[in-house]
Amino acid sequence: MLWRILAFYGIVFASVLVLQTIAALALGTGAADPLSVLSQWISLASVVFATWIMLRRMDKLPWSEAGLDRAAASPPVIVKGAVVGGLTIGLASLSLLATQMLSIQAAAPGSWWGEAGHSTLFFLPAAFFEELFIRGYVFTLLRRAAGWKFAIIVTSIVFGLLHAGNPNPDPEAILAVIVAGFFLGAILLATRSLYAAGAAHFAWNWVMAGALHIAVSGLPSNDPDYRVVDSGPDWLTGGKWGPEGGVAAVVAMFLVLFYLYGRYMRRMEWKA
Repeated sequence: MLWRILAFYGIVFASVLVLQTIAALALGTGAADPLSVLSQWISLASVVFATWIMLRRMDKLPWSEAGLDRAAASPPVIVKGAVVGGLTIGLASLSLLATQMLSIQAAAPGSWWGEAGHSTLFFLPAAFFEELFIRGYVFTLLRRAAGWKFAIIVTSIVFGLLHAGNPNPDPEAILAVIVAGFFLGAILLATRSLYAAGAAHFAWNWVMAGALHIAVSGLPSNDPDYRVVDSGPDWLTGGKWGPEGGVAAVVAMFLVLFYLYGRYMRRMEWKA
């Protein structure tokens, strides 16, 4: 199993390197900026390619093994995932706004629609890349080898640790992202759809950056017209990391986790 995981990540990184080199030669060195919109789409294309190679060609498994089949891509399932992700962080943020732990301030005039569009173009591929990178092929291998509980624990811890390279990390923020890994993994297991988990991930990030104009995992957002600023204790609001790094978001995620576990995951029979 280990060599398959290493092969998968090797294909991802090699593909990223090749595509970024081509982009840099064609469009200039700025195209290879890891925080550019183009880089997010390059990363997504690379992980899709690696998933196809390892899942379909090497292991000869159906797309359904990774929650990537046609049924998993049905619009109601994807919309359900987006609603769960967006509402969870949205309600946590609204509770902080209602208690004045977050506050809205005026900012320099700009285009709200332009920033909303940029957030969509950036966070859509970024979210689906992370889901395929963590909870796609590798999650499938771990689940088939040791069960879904082992898979969700390992991938959630890795998911959190990978975010330690983001700006302004602290132990509480990383622990909160690990909880987010369980949250997104639970959506995958409950819906058997990686598309739903990706939609939840995207909606979560878009609500923070596109709607609230607040940091996402430490990455600052652009603030046309207004911005949401932290006016409460960092342990509650997430501080510079953004709301997902605070206790308010963690509590909201646990509530959804309890719901998903009670309604779906206890009866979950997604076996090898």
